[in-house]
Amino acid sequence: MAIEMEQKRLEEIDLELATLIRRATAAALDKKLGTLERSAYLLLNQLDSCGPTGVKALSEQFRLDISTVSRQTAALETKGYIQRLPDPTDGRASHFQITELGLQELLETRRARIDRFTKLFRDWSEEECRMLGLLLGKLNRTFIDE
Repeated sequence: MAIEMEQKRLEEIDLELATLIRRATAAALDKKLGTLERSAYLLLNQLDSCGPTGVKALSEQFRLDISTVSRQTAALETKGYIQRLPDPTDGRASHFQITELGLQELLETRRARIDRFTKLFRDWSEEECRMLGLLLGKLNRTFIDE
């Protein structure tokens, strides 16, 4: 690809991503999707997918400070969405596990989000949705590798 063309494509991607983030943020503020905030939704998803996980591992997975993840997990623990388990290999450490209540909240929020995406993508083909999912996954993995 010629340098001019590459620059034009990168500028296009930059603008589209900035617009997407602004619109997605505005949509989330205008329409509450389920009962969970984004950070809680992501943490509960991670614990549901991967099982019991410690704060350090969660902070690495989300690329957040340990203090940020500690505050977020403390809030989830207070609500009864997660529980603290002792680390069997290190008595000083602990892991968090999603509770039945946390799973119910996660599933409710996921249903609300999927309903919203069903409406948003009603005019998209199955192939377009599949490709978007693949490309977004690739983009997210790119940020991890950065």
